[in-house]
Amino acid sequence: MSDFFEKVTGAQDMFTKLAGKIPGFDGYVERQSRRAADKLMRETVARRFEELHKRATNIQTDMISNGLMELIDDIEKAALQLRMFIDKISTASYGMSGLFDAVKINEAELAQLYTFDSAFFDSADQINHGLDNIEASMGDETALPAAIRNVVTLARQAVDTFNRRAEVITGSK
Repeated sequence: MSDFFEKVTGAQDMFTKLAGKIPGFDGYVERQSRRAADKLMRETVARRFEELHKRATNIQTDMISNGLMELIDDIEKAALQLRMFIDKISTASYGMSGLFDAVKINEAELAQLYTFDSAFFDSADQINHGLDNIEASMGDETALPAAIRNVVTLARQAVDTFNRRAEVITGSK
C-alpha cells in the first residue's frame, strides 16, 4: 500500500510540502495524495488486466488453430469477465469528492479502496498462473476444461470483489 502513496507524496513540489505545514491544510494534501495514489493504483491494475485479457484472446486463437472449437465458448467467458473487470476499474470513481458531491469519500474510505485495489494484483497473479495452466494443458482433454473453468472463476471473483469495492463508496452492503 505504501509504495504508491510514497511515490505520489514524494513527487509533491516544494510549495505543496510547505503548504502542508499550514494548520488544516495538511489533511487536504494528505487526501489529495491518497486520491492520486488511488488513481495511479487503479490505472496500473487496469493495464495488468488488459495484458491478461490479450493473453486470453491469444489463447483462444491458439485453441482454434489446434482444433479445440468445443472449448472456445468457455475461454470466451473468461475473456468477457476480464473485459468487464477492466471496464469497471477503468471507469470507477477515483475517490474525488467535491464540496457538493452526493457521495463524500473520506480518508478512511480511501484507505479501504486502496486496500481493495492492492488485492487486485494478487488476483492478476492468480489469473496469470491460471492462463499458464491452460497453455500447459492444451494437449490434455481432461485437464484443459478444468484449467479454463479455474480462470473463469478467478476472473468472476475479480469482478465480484470490485463490486464489493463500490460498497465502500456508497456505504451499502
